[in-house]
Amino acid sequence: MSKNKISVTSNNSYAQALFELASEGNALTEIEKQANSILVLIKNSEDFSYLIKNPTTRSEDLIKVMEMISEKNNHNELLKRFISFIIKKRRFFYVEKIFKDFLEVCSKSRGEINAKLIAAKELNGEEITKVKNELAENFGSNIKLNYKHDPSLIGGLVLKVGSTMIDTSIKNKLQQIEKQMIEA
Repeated sequence: MSKNKISVTSNNSYAQALFELASEGNALTEIEKQANSILVLIKNSEDFSYLIKNPTTRSEDLIKVMEMISEKNNHNELLKRFISFIIKKRRFFYVEKIFKDFLEVCSKSRGEINAKLIAAKELNGEEITKVKNELAENFGSNIKLNYKHDPSLIGGLVLKVGSTMIDTSIKNKLQQIEKQMIEA
């Protein structure tokens, strides 16, 4: 077990195992960045996403593709072995969930709280930092803020911190008025 005795609950035993192995190998930060880069690749490449989720893709082919990607990106040896392991166990189609859960476990181990901010107005870096600092002060913890611009909100913003959601968007207010009119 890791020297880092943090109790983190995770529904994903693969993510927890990767976290423990990376902690023991003092490679947590490196593997966290590399897992995130693979998630970005999955998100940005339809072909790669299809390859992962296609049940007819042979394990040998997946291993070759991932070895090429790992070599090109200088991935940590532990991450390479972990990816090969989940491919051999026929669980690679879960890799996106495994890595998202892994990043969440890493975040929780640092005491960070995940927050999501969706704003109708395009916010600059200073405004995002101000929101992040305000949340950190209110919650007494580090905040990992994911920001997204969504003009369909018309005005206002939606903020989700843990299980708490605050929706001050005009879109939401219009939906509430519409619902009240239908019920009346």
